[in-house]
Amino acid sequence: MKYGLIGEKLGHSFSKIIHSELTDYDYELKEVAKDELDSFMRKADFKAINVTIPYKQDVIPYLYEIDETAKAIGAVNTIVNKNGKLYGYNTDFLGLKSLIENAKITIRNKKVIILGSGGTSKTALAVAKSMGAKEVYRVSRKGGNGLITYNEAENSHNDAEVIINTTPCGMYPNIGEAAVGIDKFTKLEGVVDAIYNPLNSFLVTSAKEKGIAATGGLYMLVAQAVFAAEKFTDSIIDKSEIDRIYNKIFNQKRNLVLIGMPSCGKTTIGKAIAEQLGKEFIDSDDEIVKKQGMPIPEIFEKFGEKHFRNIESEVIAELSLKQSSVIATGGGAVLNRRNVDLLKENGLVVFIDRPLEKLITTDDRPLSSNRELLTKRYNERYDIYCSSADIIVNSDCDLEENIGRVKEAFLNENSCN
Repeated sequence: MKYGLIGEKLGHSFSKIIHSELTDYDYELKEVAKDELDSFMRKADFKAINVTIPYKQDVIPYLYEIDETAKAIGAVNTIVNKNGKLYGYNTDFLGLKSLIENAKITIRNKKVIILGSGGTSKTALAVAKSMGAKEVYRVSRKGGNGLITYNEAENSHNDAEVIINTTPCGMYPNIGEAAVGIDKFTKLEGVVDAIYNPLNSFLVTSAKEKGIAATGGLYMLVAQAVFAAEKFTDSIIDKSEIDRIYNKIFNQKRNLVLIGMPSCGKTTIGKAIAEQLGKEFIDSDDEIVKKQGMPIPEIFEKFGEKHFRNIESEVIAELSLKQSSVIATGGGAVLNRRNVDLLKENGLVVFIDRPLEKLITTDDRPLSSNRELLTKRYNERYDIYCSSADIIVNSDCDLEENIGRVKEAFLNENSCN
């Protein structure tokens, strides 16, 4: 390996994609077990590498020299081999600072709590202080050594105005989790999460639901990679590349999630947009049929609606882990708010709002098989669709125009900021 990233688990990493956009060197992902790190660092058979969890502090003893930022933080994420001597840098500092600025979250004169005690937590502490935070507290499970516990954070420091998460809680594949509950913090104005997979962690989506400014970590990842690539190549890269690469990757990875009544056009519109955008199309009802090995009316007849909803939630939890997809959900998927919350972590939820008079009934939809049932379902669910959606698209035109409306809404809305 000449250039690349080392860490313990890298299956979720976007770093190779980002660096391929920046330069023409071959960038590799190399998982290094803890008992292999010493041998790897002593051999130093590389030109330049990035370092991620859990080795940002462990690599320091192997370095000939580290820059002032990395030294002050006590964590290194970029190493350059210069004639056999290893030089360490911390580009996470500039990456996190860029993320906070891009999200327009104010740190100056604010009370900040940082979740986590590792290398990225130390970076966040340095960034918060440099941006003029009034108070900063780092949080760990056990506390001590200048850190507070989660219990102290939620009970004695629940007036914090900004939360920065540097823990892996909520990271792929364990989405739908958060280290703290947003409801505990009554004065919260901003949430910053270093997690970038999913695109918007549960912590971020929970904050956004309350109208709190919040951002996931993809912009930080791209920004720190640009600054690292400058170290790798000893060159200056135009900082407009950060926005270009971020927008490209975000839109490639983000799912389009379609919700709405049966027969509103989710499947037809979804398939067309998936083909146009080069994304995979998935119908959650089709996945339920595969999982159960029988059509949906038969599932209802044999096991009832409660069983169907449980299977539906299992399927949606699996689909929520996917990226670069168009996902059409069943008409009742929104009845379980947990389904919506999970789908929003990697997706933009669009309600295809087709007028009741244009909806049709079919025998394969047990809860809307006749006009009376369809009308009842529409009245029961309409407000839920509206409250669940990031965007509502009126679908009262011909098919091509409806496809265009949904596609335009998806491409023109950046839900990460």
